[in-house]
Amino acid sequence: MKSLLCRVTNPLNFNRIAVRMSSVTAQRGLGTSCRIQPLALSQADDDADIRSKYRPFLLGPEVEDSDWISELELDTVASMVIDSLAQNQARLKVLVLYGSLRKRSYSKLMAYEASRILHRLGCDVRVFNPSSLPIRDSVPDTHPAVQELRALSLWSDGHIWCSPEQHGNLTAVFKNQIDWIPLATGSVRPTQGRTLSIIQVNGGSQSFNAVNTLRILGRWMRMFVIPNQSSLPLAWKAFEDEGGDGSGDKRLLPSGNRDRLVDCMEEFVKFTLVMRGKEELFADRYSERKEKAEKERKVALAKAEKS
Repeated sequence: MKSLLCRVTNPLNFNRIAVRMSSVTAQRGLGTSCRIQPLALSQADDDADIRSKYRPFLLGPEVEDSDWISELELDTVASMVIDSLAQNQARLKVLVLYGSLRKRSYSKLMAYEASRILHRLGCDVRVFNPSSLPIRDSVPDTHPAVQELRALSLWSDGHIWCSPEQHGNLTAVFKNQIDWIPLATGSVRPTQGRTLSIIQVNGGSQSFNAVNTLRILGRWMRMFVIPNQSSLPLAWKAFEDEGGDGSGDKRLLPSGNRDRLVDCMEEFVKFTLVMRGKEELFADRYSERKEKAEKERKVALAKAEKS
């Protein structure tokens, strides 16, 4: 598992991407626009095992090149991504979590659409499947699914959390995933300094109880939760054929709520790019420096007394 998670996909052949962008924009008359898939991680550049395991949202190049996501005007954030890649920075690494085990899970379908937007923007997106994750503390934390989840969190630059609202709050399936991610493991904080975008889906009318709780959780995990958020009402009406068989091929229908999801993913990428490389700066706290200095003073004193 560790070897799979630690594999680095080809960061980007920037010159090839630039040529593709130039060709496509000339054909479409889009100027500097990036309204297709030139930034997306191609199958040729991807790791086959990672693509198979963590990218179930992919629908194939023929769909990616012509679906609603390919037509989005995302010029500003795409330019930011291009600038980052041109500086030989790695793709943004994004962990996506959803909160239902149903075959036709609307939080999964919504998470897939969010993943496709991020994929279009050149992110290395990995979706965690919670179906094999045990209930917290029912098994040791050496369980493979627990280790997989924790490794993905450490690997990531940011998270996308998508939970259904059930009985006025997030689901046990979703909360269980967060409960397995420790706030700290020794000196390592698996989520500190990472950005977070929050989404909820509703079976009925629009509500914000789940995203409010997700925001609290993100703050508690010392993450930077972006200001925007997405709440999808009447989720069963929001997808083609009511979500179909749940495989993800039935897409999110046009609406203001779909536009809001795009807003959130765009904002997430902007915030993550701006925050990148500054994690240690924002994790540097007076109280922790004071505590560390006091420990070092006591250690030094103990050594002096022994000598």
